[in-house]
Amino acid sequence: MVTGPRAFLARWTTVTPVVAVVLLVLTWGRSLPGVVVALLTIVLAASVLAAVHHAEVVAHRVGEPFGSLVLAIAVTVIEVALIVTLMADGGDKSATLARDTVFAAVMITCNGVVGLSLLVASLRHGIAVFNPEGTGAALATVATLATLSLVLPTFTTSAPGPEFSTVQLTFAALSSLVLYGLFIATLTVRHRDYFLPITRQGEVITSEEHADAPSSRTALTSLGMLGLALIGVVGLAKGVSPTIESVVAAAGLHHAVVGVVIALLVLLPETIAAVRSARRDRVQTSLNLALGSAMASIGLTIPAVALASVWLSGPLVLGLSSIHMVLLALTVVVASLTVVPGRATPLQGGVHLVLFAAYLELAVNP
Repeated sequence: MVTGPRAFLARWTTVTPVVAVVLLVLTWGRSLPGVVVALLTIVLAASVLAAVHHAEVVAHRVGEPFGSLVLAIAVTVIEVALIVTLMADGGDKSATLARDTVFAAVMITCNGVVGLSLLVASLRHGIAVFNPEGTGAALATVATLATLSLVLPTFTTSAPGPEFSTVQLTFAALSSLVLYGLFIATLTVRHRDYFLPITRQGEVITSEEHADAPSSRTALTSLGMLGLALIGVVGLAKGVSPTIESVVAAAGLHHAVVGVVIALLVLLPETIAAVRSARRDRVQTSLNLALGSAMASIGLTIPAVALASVWLSGPLVLGLSSIHMVLLALTVVVASLTVVPGRATPLQGGVHLVLFAAYLELAVNP
């Protein structure tokens, strides 16, 4: 029987997701006092750490790049469910909810997570190394999905405002699914070696040698606990969102800040997992997490909201503002220059983090 710190870690990471889901059921749709919000915030933070632990167990069992794919898809599926739930509540603010959430996810992952991972790896190991072939393919897919889904609606004329017509929205949804499906096939079947971590000599690392892989039973248990933890993270984030909205309104900030805060909370598990991988000099795993999350956020959200728009009332605004289009274009250009060499210094990480800081600053002061 396992005892000591490992046994304690296994216990609390198993109990926490269950507690989070129970609290979620008890508090869903209710007006919460400050003490309860504080408790939910603590459980939310613990659920994030539990999710990271279980994601790493699953990743260790199935290996890369499947491990990072599991976490990215799990987070995005629950995030999409949250978006559709909030849109069903109605109101004028729900019209831009999908756009704001998806764009926030893209900026957080492609600048925040990528920049932090490159900075941590390069400061700790001298230089960050990764496979430019796989990373470049992922970046190209993210850029195409973002442009088709978030930029084109601003310029189309079939519907008033930055919206798609029904035919255009259907095309965008189908294109998102096709591109995401092609990426998954490339990642897991055709060119899996493009997305595996590499050594500084350019050799592919096919397995981790520092520890034995967990058993199938342990991995399946962690997979279930990962799902519960992510449900808790997203659901509790929604529960504390009214308090966040009140604080944002009292501070006189733009309402888009609420979406940024929620997106930051939801993407915390992937951020922590990516930084941990970067510290172990597995930068490719970090980039798989970041770009995979951005891709899943667009590739799954757009088809979901397109389907939901059939029965949801009100407009669906997807087109970005001119400021956000400039930030997206600059992100794609900078990320391309970062990916091409297959190596990065603290400078590249710093550039991405500055872009992320610019996005946050403009969210506060548009």
